[in-house]
Amino acid sequence: MNINEFLVKRFHFSKEKANEMVQENQVFINGIKALQRQDVLKSDCIEANGEVLQAGLEHVYYAYYKPRGIECTLNAEIENNLLQALPFDIHVYPVGRLDKESEGLLLLTNDGKIYKDIAFSENLKEKEYLVELNKDLTEDAIEQLASGIVIMGQRTRPAQVYKVSDRSFRIILTQGLNRQIRRMCYKLQYEVTMLKRIRITSIELNGLQPGEFREIPKTFFYKSKA
Repeated sequence: MNINEFLVKRFHFSKEKANEMVQENQVFINGIKALQRQDVLKSDCIEANGEVLQAGLEHVYYAYYKPRGIECTLNAEIENNLLQALPFDIHVYPVGRLDKESEGLLLLTNDGKIYKDIAFSENLKEKEYLVELNKDLTEDAIEQLASGIVIMGQRTRPAQVYKVSDRSFRIILTQGLNRQIRRMCYKLQYEVTMLKRIRITSIELNGLQPGEFREIPKTFFYKSKA
């Protein structure tokens, strides 16, 4: 069942009213604005105008190694989508994106609060990547990557950059522009041959292999007050 059908069948809204509510961002699924005709599960928390329509199940959190070649989307109509690749059936969202040719750490959750806290770039949450290039990395390139490069009409935020080998480096970002690292390297006349995210805030891959996951306890995000 999709969210529009849910509103019509469960709460007797007209189709027009249901479409309007979703269109005007009045409906949230697991704390995230619903999309038109987005699929919903019994495990989802659904809210409309501040009222909980379905409580859903308890929040879950997973560290997942997205393999190269998987599209970071929940749209079932797109080939090689994330829904097909995930090894479990719980409806979760990826926190942050990785393009199809990139790999590495995704945080998956149905907790909208944690999603917003980490995904929104203005919150300055660190994400760390390992990058391999098609030719040797110069000191000047390292300095430019660290100080900021103009891409898509704006200068990237200062970053922490560490040389790993002649053709690889680690970079720590606090923003997530579309294909940011690839665009930055392209501006410096490099081609990225491998891009892997290895850390999101204090969550690391920790030996996960492509397609593997591990559950993260809720106490990792919500420290006990006891």
